[in-house]
Amino acid sequence: MERKIVVSSNIRSIGYDSFYSRLEVEFLNGSIYQYFYVPSDLYVGLINAGSHGEFLDAYIKKAGYAYIQVR
Repeated sequence: MERKIVVSSNIRSIGYDSFYSRLEVEFLNGSIYQYFYVPSDLYVGLINAGSHGEFLDAYIKKAGYAYIQVR
């Protein structure tokens, strides 16, 4: 999955697979997480957020989307 580099204190890059509605987040520590069944509008919101970390926490993590750590 191709990811976009972002300016963040915690996140290195963000990608999205629209076919599977899968969000992928790479953190500065090297870990990568995939979140499942995330609507595309949340991906757009995350990319455009003033704080990527706060948006991820509030609208993805706390919303309870299923995820796996892939690295």
